[in-house]
Amino acid sequence: MEKEFVMLKPNAVRRGLIGEIINRFEKRGLKITAMKFINPSSDQLEELYKEHAGKSFYNGLMEFASSGPVVVIILEGNRAIEMVRHIVGKTDPLEASPGSIRGEYGLSVRKNIVHASDSQENAEREMKIFFDHEEITEYELDAQDDI
Repeated sequence: MEKEFVMLKPNAVRRGLIGEIINRFEKRGLKITAMKFINPSSDQLEELYKEHAGKSFYNGLMEFASSGPVVVIILEGNRAIEMVRHIVGKTDPLEASPGSIRGEYGLSVRKNIVHASDSQENAEREMKIFFDHEEITEYELDAQDDI
């Protein structure tokens, strides 16, 4: 089983989309193994978005990401990263598939509702920014054998 890191951005929280987004992941058989509702620190956000430092959109991204509380989640499942990226949709809401989270709720590239790790390496790095090992819960879903 693969683990994936997801962050519901401040606009997802402000728009009341937390339950809707989590529901989509659960309906696809992904298991939540950790979740927090937090105000991310500037250190956490700088580490999360360090590959964008120095780019023209970086300051705006940091300002937006720190504009309110977020929900950070670790999901687990078969091909979890690929599955989550499919459910979330392309970064640009205008290019995201209809029915994807960004395709339905995204309004702009920078304020695109949700962050999802794009590789196993990044997922592992990003999980460590927000979660200690003991905060991750291991358990079996009743439907695990059907996945």
